Amino acid sequence: MAELVRVTQDGPVCEIALNRPDRLNAINDEMVLQLHRALDGIGSARALLLWGEGRAFSAGRDLSEMKLGEEDAARVLRETLHPLFLRIYTLPIPTFAAVQGACLGAGLGLAFSCDVVIAAEDAMFASPFARIGAVLDSGGHFHFVRSLGRQRAMDLIYSGRRLTGKEAEAMGLVSRAVPADQLLPTARQLAQAAARGPTLAFRLSKRIAQAAMVADFPTVLDLEAEAQGIVARSYDFQEGVRSFLEKREPSFRGE
Repeated sequence: MAELVRVTQDGPVCEIALNRPDRLNAINDEMVLQLHRALDGIGSARALLLWGEGRAFSAGRDLSEMKLGEEDAARVLRETLHPLFLRIYTLPIPTFAAVQGACLGAGLGLAFSCDVVIAAEDAMFASPFARIGAVLDSGGHFHFVRSLGRQRAMDLIYSGRRLTGKEAEAMGLVSRAVPADQLLPTARQLAQAAARGPTLAFRLSKRIAQAAMVADFPTVLDLEAEAQGIVARSYDFQEGVRSFLEKREPSFRGE
């Protein structure tokens, strides 16, 4: 069986690399299965970094494996791709995607399931679905509308316009854009810093941030108060306060 996904552990960070560069890391059923196996094995990792080998992060779903005219597209999305995106979106650790080259369709959904997307300046984000008479999927509407607003989202959907990493950063679609040769070092540095941080507090903040996308202000305030009550009794909080008073770097344990 081809190794379509490679997993490495770099200290507290689990790295998962899409490993189908000859197909621009196009996502097929076997890659989805291997990604689930990789996620099964992250164990005690305190952060996740997702990236792609070769010239592209992922050009999307492998259309060459589609059974045209016979396939139940809704079932494929609901039973194959959606569980993967939701699993990454709800992982209780900081998650990062490093994007180079094409990031399209299901590849875009995979990247934006992560908490933070770092892009090469010359990366390419697009919604190419109009070209094949299809609807933007893989969570694209969710990410585009919330990051860009309805008008810009619909502009990209109608036009299929491509955004470079620099343009995506300027529009607020990605966290930051960096020169291509600095992409992985930058992403690794961010993931390592997060993994060595107070990951209990990060886990609670992640939950609040996701809720804040639909919740009202009083609800968010209440969630913050509840979370602060939890961390106030944690090792990390006590260590953080002690280290501040002792003028030293904290040593967090994520608990």
